[in-house]
Amino acid sequence: MAPDPALKTGIPGTMPVGQAERWAELSAHAAEANCFYTPELLLPALAHLDGQDVRLIEAKDGDTAIGVMPVSVERHYGRLPVRNAANWMHRHCFFGAPLIRRGHEQAAWAGFLALLDETPDMGNFLHLSGLDAAGANAAALEAVCFAQRRAIVEIKRYDRALLRSALSADEYWETHVRSKKRKEIRRLQKRLAELGTVQSRTLTSAADLTSWCDDFLALEAAGWKGEEGTALQCRAGDTAFFHAACAAAFAAGALHFLRLDLDGRAIAMLVNFRHAGGAFSFKIAFDETLGRFSPGVLIEIDNLHAVQGDAAIGWMDSCAAVDHPMIDSLWAERRSIVQYRVALKGNGLTRARRTTAFAAADIAERGSAFIRGYRTA
Repeated sequence: MAPDPALKTGIPGTMPVGQAERWAELSAHAAEANCFYTPELLLPALAHLDGQDVRLIEAKDGDTAIGVMPVSVERHYGRLPVRNAANWMHRHCFFGAPLIRRGHEQAAWAGFLALLDETPDMGNFLHLSGLDAAGANAAALEAVCFAQRRAIVEIKRYDRALLRSALSADEYWETHVRSKKRKEIRRLQKRLAELGTVQSRTLTSAADLTSWCDDFLALEAAGWKGEEGTALQCRAGDTAFFHAACAAAFAAGALHFLRLDLDGRAIAMLVNFRHAGGAFSFKIAFDETLGRFSPGVLIEIDNLHAVQGDAAIGWMDSCAAVDHPMIDSLWAERRSIVQYRVALKGNGLTRARRTTAFAAADIAERGSAFIRGYRTA
């Protein structure tokens, strides 16, 4: 049966019961994991992170949901004043793959694109960010575009650290981290222990969730992110989102929250979210006054042991920026993250407008690439 796409303009933080149930069931059978688009994280984001204009595109096969993607309409494409549809990635979202039912990847993308084609106010083309270049979404999207003779352009890609290995934590540590660095970290661990009792903990009790969230927010805000105004605690909406997302993820068994304490006080904390056999490293915070002991590195060592010792976590995406000096030195694997621009079709003036806008974006991108190449030559 052909997919039956439906355009939903979601009320922030809410969803009709039937749609919420379909979404949760779809999330459990996703072809590609993305914790940021699960109900546990996306609903709090819609409620607290200025997501009022986000539309949830739902592709269905009969009564079965086969795809869900949050879409926003952007007024500009870079510096080009051209409206375009984009998979919504808020400021705390680090992966953009839609939730698509395993075995229905191409049907879901065909449904998404058909719906956007038929909706003139959704912009002139589709701009997709944060996809895995080797993932199920990218493969299905490219196949559908090829079959439909629909233009698709890869705009940009970069690699970021990924942890995926069958080795034990100790074996991985010995194999992938330089001996000089291992020796230095052992020295730092010993020096830190001289200051007091060092304890590594993982959140297991719902009764501790609020205090752990508060400790994380305070720890992050006390550092450079607080000074720059980018810490979660700097915005009321971000704080509310963090609490709500952690609570929903904990209730769903998807929160992986670690801390490193010195005499009972948190000096490093790490928040991860699980989904579909993998996990995403969301945020890290550490006491910068103890920077000489590298508490961020020390908690990443704890994280390595936790991930490699948990059969339910087959891999972890660092969600880190390109060439991140700390995590790149600890994790050897890489994940290629890609952006695409996809042509949208239509009828009459809509089709002509979209064709013109897509060509204008081509020219603008080629010009930018030329300028970058000239300046670096």
